[in-house]
Amino acid sequence: MQPQGLQTFDYLVFLFYFVLVSSYGYWIYNRKKAKETNTQDFFLAEGSLTWWAIGASLIASNISAEQMIGMSGNGFSMGLGISTYEWMAAATLLVVAVFFMPIYLKNKISTMPQFLSQRYNKTVSLIMAIFWLILYITVNLTAILYLGALAVSEISGIGFYSCMIMLAIFAVIITIGGMKVIGFTDVIQVFFLVIGGLAATYLAVTLVSGTGGLSGLVDGFKLMTQNHDDHFHMIYRESADPHGHSNYMSLPGLTVLFGGMWIVNLNYWGCNQYITQRALGADLDTARKGLLFAAFLKLLMPVIVTLPGIAAYALYQKGMFQKEMLDATGAFNQDRAYPVLLNLLPAGLKGLSFAALTAAVVASLAGKANSISTIFTLDVFRPYFAKDMSEKQLVWVGRVVIVVAMVLAIVVSPFMGIDKKGGFQFIQEMTGLLSPGIFAAFIMGFFWKKTNSAGAFFAIVGGFLIALSMHNDWLPGTDWTQVPFLDRMGWVFVICVSVMFILSLVLPDEKKGLEIDASMFKTTRGFAIGAFIVIATIISLYTYFW
Repeated sequence: MQPQGLQTFDYLVFLFYFVLVSSYGYWIYNRKKAKETNTQDFFLAEGSLTWWAIGASLIASNISAEQMIGMSGNGFSMGLGISTYEWMAAATLLVVAVFFMPIYLKNKISTMPQFLSQRYNKTVSLIMAIFWLILYITVNLTAILYLGALAVSEISGIGFYSCMIMLAIFAVIITIGGMKVIGFTDVIQVFFLVIGGLAATYLAVTLVSGTGGLSGLVDGFKLMTQNHDDHFHMIYRESADPHGHSNYMSLPGLTVLFGGMWIVNLNYWGCNQYITQRALGADLDTARKGLLFAAFLKLLMPVIVTLPGIAAYALYQKGMFQKEMLDATGAFNQDRAYPVLLNLLPAGLKGLSFAALTAAVVASLAGKANSISTIFTLDVFRPYFAKDMSEKQLVWVGRVVIVVAMVLAIVVSPFMGIDKKGGFQFIQEMTGLLSPGIFAAFIMGFFWKKTNSAGAFFAIVGGFLIALSMHNDWLPGTDWTQVPFLDRMGWVFVICVSVMFILSLVLPDEKKGLEIDASMFKTTRGFAIGAFIVIATIISLYTYFW
């Protein structure tokens, strides 16, 4: 086994990454510094991001410690099935590109709360803005910081809290430059993420081949599929769950294809400020190309974030990592799988993979912090506390919010129980408390003109309360804790849509529909061909690994 910690060559590789990202970000910032006092430019990089920058930024912001660490941990414990979040996301990005993005751009939507205000009323918008701010800070930002610091500390030997603070500072430096800096530096982040991630996967799988007296990537993959077939199925059946019902509870059968997984993904990729913000400053053609590019990148992600976890499981079954998989208390922790693998890399490659991990964490922290700042500044602070404040002053408010949000995340993260069930699963279940109601409010608001504010209010607030009651088994005469959380999300969504439908028929029509026509949803020939390739690839993968 390689010595713990980074070697001199690793630090040089990481220093190259840090200087490259910082210098490029500073250059981008200075190119159009004259616009730094414009909120549209600072928060949305309006008209500045190319399609490849949008696509790369989407992936860099999405792939973070929750995937690199959390999803690899789930790959260790569950197998390839956890990749459904990635491959179904590729299909979802196409839906968002065709149907959601034209509506946002046609109606000049800059933030998701603005959409709710324009479609419903200011009360619905404010409530949702507050919910989003709480969720982003206490769940997403904290989980990214916690898991990222856990991995960086494991690899570098630097203290956990020191790593957390350093990651936060690096992210703040990028974020205060605005969305343009985030978007273009994310292109470099994705490069390091993919190259470094593939290096870690290559090492892990070739190590597996060595345990069988073979060598090479292909032999290692064959050994993994032969010896651990239970880790290479995309659809879990309750009756055949080899892990005591846990896999089915997390990914319940066909629900991942036809049920709650669509709610998770459509809400995340289509109704989420953190994601949509990258495309809202572009024209429709550029936005669609960026989303299509992101869909292609999504197809690759399981190779980087899931396969190493499965390889670590195969090596663990051969007697490796028995002590390394235990945390400080002596308890087994699946989220240690990826950091343990990285420590096996030779000098130089370890620095590259360390840079990839850091890139994933920092890019996501920057994107999330920018979204928090955008929602607070434009949807809470400006309309209610600073109607007469100048654009320059609002930009500085946004920068202060970025720092405050990061400090709050550092303070809160150790107390959120992120390590109890795996970081990735923690985020999915917590965001799942809000996803069904939010998605119901958006999808009904998009496509049914009679949907009213009372219905949207119930979906957002009532949907959250129903989901919370199910999650904690507060509903009398039921045991919803024994129902997979994806199925619970489906039930909450159905309840929200049903009540919205009734309230919209009973109460007066507010006539606040959006500007929509059929021509908005037409795509170019090139997009249609690309979308067909993505869908065909997904179908092939699910068929082969069923």
